[in-house]
Amino acid sequence: MRKNFYIYFTAFFSGMSVMAVELSATRLLAPTFGTSSIIWTIVIGLIMISLSIGNILGGRSADKHNSMDRLYALIWAAAIYIALIPFVGKYIVILSVTIFMWISPNNLVVSGSMFSCLVIFSVPLVILGMVTPYLVKLGITDMKNSGKTAGEIYALSTIGSIIGTFIPTFITIPLIGTSKTFLVFSLILNLICLYYFASKRIRLRKSIISAFLILILTVIPFHDSYAFWKQNIVYEGESMYNYLQVSETPQSVILSTNVAFGVQSIYKKNGNLTGLYYDYALMAPFFIKDTNFNSKKDVLILGLGTGTYAKQLKRFFPNTNIDGVEIDPKIVDLSKKYFQLKDNEANIYINDGRTYLNTCSDKKYDLIMVDAYHDITIPFHMSTKEFFSKVKEHLNAGGALVVNINIRSKKTTEINDYLCETIKSQMAKVYKCELENSTNTIVFASDDNNSLNNYITNISEISNDNPLINVSRYVKNNSKEIVKSDLVFTDDVAPVEIMGQKVLDEIVANELEGFKKELNSGKGFWENLKDLIR
Repeated sequence: MRKNFYIYFTAFFSGMSVMAVELSATRLLAPTFGTSSIIWTIVIGLIMISLSIGNILGGRSADKHNSMDRLYALIWAAAIYIALIPFVGKYIVILSVTIFMWISPNNLVVSGSMFSCLVIFSVPLVILGMVTPYLVKLGITDMKNSGKTAGEIYALSTIGSIIGTFIPTFITIPLIGTSKTFLVFSLILNLICLYYFASKRIRLRKSIISAFLILILTVIPFHDSYAFWKQNIVYEGESMYNYLQVSETPQSVILSTNVAFGVQSIYKKNGNLTGLYYDYALMAPFFIKDTNFNSKKDVLILGLGTGTYAKQLKRFFPNTNIDGVEIDPKIVDLSKKYFQLKDNEANIYINDGRTYLNTCSDKKYDLIMVDAYHDITIPFHMSTKEFFSKVKEHLNAGGALVVNINIRSKKTTEINDYLCETIKSQMAKVYKCELENSTNTIVFASDDNNSLNNYITNISEISNDNPLINVSRYVKNNSKEIVKSDLVFTDDVAPVEIMGQKVLDEIVANELEGFKKELNSGKGFWENLKDLIR
């Protein structure tokens, strides 16, 4: 009876730990590689391979040794390995970037994330994959009930996996972070082994020491920055949706999410223009007839972030009434704490952008801004003709739509073409404005056939001393009309992440070429590496 208790107890908690490690793995990789479906596919695929290898090895080892002592020694080793991940994992990730920027710069994200996942997670997950077949071998003492015993063991392992899916996502990662999530489940595995070793009076001292050390590391606060190369981070944390980083310079406060470089939101302390795509998106109201800086407009921002666009709109168009939709409540908290977003600058709704449109059927807007991003691309369900059809339903007659497309390449325009032509399939007039020295393209759209003439007429009233005058001229001189709608994303087919990955590889390769030139010029290796990551 006691042996069966060990077996079922271990099956449950080892299954729970497998899923907890898998979910935490994506968060460990996120600050460097992001959290796109490509990264999820790599993590899930390689972890399943590791578990499969573990299943084979576990079955063979059980047949050969049939020893509970050996099984719990293996689990204890896996627990120790998992406890080390928070302290060595991020350095292995950076090592993978360093290796593959030379070997395969055109495929850095895929190659680097695969290498990192293999080195960091294959060993503990091969061991945890050995557990279930080993337990089945140990648990079957009566061949008449062998099927029943095996079914119960696998069922408990699966139930543990289900619980292990929810705990990191909804409890440990948002509350204590990824690093301590690894420690929590390492501690659970260690305590299982300690319980067994104590009953057998073997390996007791080692298991007590390791459990105590892991417990101490779990409960005491310690600074564990993923972006350890940065000196100006004022906040680093995690939510259910994102890795979040706030950095501050004398001029600005900047939010980065998931990939620990780039700018997702920015606050200029002196109130000046950002110098980024937000300034050009401020031209969208002028595509509406008879717009000036004092016009009253109802505006919807899908992808509020920390409120950069809302604050800029309120500054230049003070009579606007702004609704902002942001899926991540933690980002909303950061917007008020670090980015000075005030209650009168936006009415905030915590929701997915498309879900919000589906549930606010009675609301219409003069201007809708789509600036929702998942790492490098627009979320696929906010890039399709069905989505833009829903956006159109919420626009007032003569209203305007502005969309930020955040990735552009010299070699391929595929993703931009698809997004622009998808918008064109729903709107009468669509214009794209590619920003200089940037990967951003701003798309303006309206069902008013005179929207461009509206723009030209409205901006003619902007005075030469207005900070937006040069922006308005740039948009006027660099906007190109989209006339085709042959390439269209749909809810059924919208491979935005695959297309985005192709462009990202080219951008990374271009950045690495400059990095290599600097390295060859004699600049120190670590200085170059830090510059690259920045």
